[in-house]
Amino acid sequence: MATVELTFTALPAHVRTARLVATAVARRSGVDESLLDEVRLPVGEACSRAVEGHRLYCPGEPVRLALTDLAGRFEVEVTDTCAPGVRSPGGPGSVADHADYAGADPAGNANAGVPDGLGIAVIEGLADDVQIRETAAGTSIRMSWPSAGAAR
Repeated sequence: MATVELTFTALPAHVRTARLVATAVARRSGVDESLLDEVRLPVGEACSRAVEGHRLYCPGEPVRLALTDLAGRFEVEVTDTCAPGVRSPGGPGSVADHADYAGADPAGNANAGVPDGLGIAVIEGLADDVQIRETAAGTSIRMSWPSAGAAR
């Protein structure tokens, strides 16, 4: 089992780098070429969500990306260590409880007006298996796709 870990500061420009790294590692892990867009898009969405949360609540903390080649699966985990949870609509500390995080940022947020659940729907629609864990420490989005099972 090979793992590539990447941490990056909460800057939107780094999301593109995370997508490129995820795509390269997926290709190297044996993910079929026809699935690479289905890796790139949800990884970008998960990283964008983490960056947005970090920029609002803890800009000094890095976002963590772990890419793992398991037996027959390519797995990506994006860990957001400070943003409110993504699956607790309306609850204290939830995304819905923070209008700016949910896309209503008056300062010109690129996601302004986009319903918060849309990003999760994109992730769940493109990844084979999605697990979202919320803890007091933050949120983790784990996604996986079929692979050849070993690095080439």
